Amino acid sequence: MAGRDQHQHQHHPQLDMKPELDDAELALQGISMLLNNGFKESDELFKRYRTHSPLMSFGASFVSFLNAMMTFEEEKMQMACDDLRTTEKLCESDSVGVIETIRNKIKKSMDSQTSGLAIVDRLQRQIIVADCQVYLAVLSFIKQEISAYIKGGWILRKAWKMYNKCYSDISQLQEACRRRSFDQANHNAPVAESSGGLTEEAVGRLKGSVSFGYGLFHLCISMVPPHLLKLVNLLGFPGDRHQGLASLIYASESRDMKAPLATLALLWYHTVVQPFFALDGSDSRAGLLEAKTILQKKAVIYPNSSLFIFFRGRVQRLECQINSALASFHDALEFASDQREIQHVCLYEIGWCSMIEMNFEDAYKAFERLKNESRWSQCYYAYLTGVCQGASGDLEGANAVFRDVPKLFKRKNNQIEQFAFRRAERLRKQGATQELCIMGVVEVLYLWKALANCSSSKLQLMSQVLQGLDDPSCNGLKHLFLGAIQKCLGNIKDAVQSYQMAARDELGRLNNSYVQPYAYYELGCVLLAKPETLGKGRSLLLQAKENCTGYDFENRLHVRIHTALASVKEVVPL
Repeated sequence: MAGRDQHQHQHHPQLDMKPELDDAELALQGISMLLNNGFKESDELFKRYRTHSPLMSFGASFVSFLNAMMTFEEEKMQMACDDLRTTEKLCESDSVGVIETIRNKIKKSMDSQTSGLAIVDRLQRQIIVADCQVYLAVLSFIKQEISAYIKGGWILRKAWKMYNKCYSDISQLQEACRRRSFDQANHNAPVAESSGGLTEEAVGRLKGSVSFGYGLFHLCISMVPPHLLKLVNLLGFPGDRHQGLASLIYASESRDMKAPLATLALLWYHTVVQPFFALDGSDSRAGLLEAKTILQKKAVIYPNSSLFIFFRGRVQRLECQINSALASFHDALEFASDQREIQHVCLYEIGWCSMIEMNFEDAYKAFERLKNESRWSQCYYAYLTGVCQGASGDLEGANAVFRDVPKLFKRKNNQIEQFAFRRAERLRKQGATQELCIMGVVEVLYLWKALANCSSSKLQLMSQVLQGLDDPSCNGLKHLFLGAIQKCLGNIKDAVQSYQMAARDELGRLNNSYVQPYAYYELGCVLLAKPETLGKGRSLLLQAKENCTGYDFENRLHVRIHTALASVKEVVPL
């Protein structure tokens, strides 16, 4: 495995580059270095040249922001805020010598070229300010206080207006450049007159730069639960999923420093968001072809990138190639030896793949490591450790973990932690059995839409365990999961019957409030598939949307209901 260690000792020639190098190219190389496991080297490069130009200052601030997001450490979050504000001030200042730096590289620049370079510089600065605003808003949201949400919302509004204006201005410039190039080719117009110093290449890179933030805005807002859209519309944001994807694709193919980040955003969307929120109905494999194409295209540039190997594992998991996925996540874990938080997402996936394989021992080892190492969601990781330990037969160990969960329950307003806390308490008081712990595993696989990744043999094993449970208080849960398992196995008639029993379970509603709305949703989706039951399916979805409130993971279900209803809009007017 000597080859695996090479990335830690590689010499990075980019670190020796002189400031004369084009800052856009240097910034792109810095981000590419970061994605090739060179987090420290990238940080050093940007810090060395951070006063060279607004672009390099932004690169340094971005690495600082990423560091904060990966650790959630208060000190690093404050440092990221300070760095982003410094970059913002630099971009808003007229005293920055960046234009002079560029001018010095050009012998006897013509006035038209100088004005063109000034336009490029002005637009670049505006985009950087908008990017800084977005990252400051994200850091504000993490505080999870009402005042922080309001402040963050208005910061985002300001950023959106800047993106929108820059996107429109750059698109017009791009069109003008194309027309001038065409005129020049056909009428032999002089270069300076036709271009005004604005090359198609420079404007194309700017378009790539603005397209990252512009595309992410559209994509993220398009996924906001419908009942929150009124608030979003108040702030003035639109949300066009197709525009978002098209903009990110454009950004990923540009020469801008954010091109690799746009590629990662696309991979994240296709392999995490799309299947989780059922954005393409019940097809959990939608978007995988796009993800595979991206990974194939980038394999030469990022051969040992822990992040790209991680996304390869995600694709393999969604394709039900669990052994291959596990191998990829273990590889990514090894390559991320200096990047603790990337290691944590790899461990999380190793835990999930082990649960999918019903290899409970490996699952609880992965989650136990996360519980001990992570500073985030320890309560949730502890619960997963406990159910996997109990499912493996170690009930004493499981109960010890369940007793620890309340001590780790820190984020009272976090839905996932609330859920983990309540479930651990219930198992502790009720007395955990191996069967109840296996049902706990099936529950998280169902809620995180991972049952579809399980093999038929494992699904049948789960079904047998559930059928053996005769506790009246969890009848609704049992039938909901049996319905989901039958659906995965292709037994639609049995699935419908189980969903109907789950929806009718009145006793279970007290303990498991999400069962009824989720059962309505599942039943509605099955009925939408046939023209003769489409009306009934739509009615059940509306029932889940309008008649049920205050249950676990309500926002998550609202996004899925919204997507399912949108799919029948053309057939049945809403």
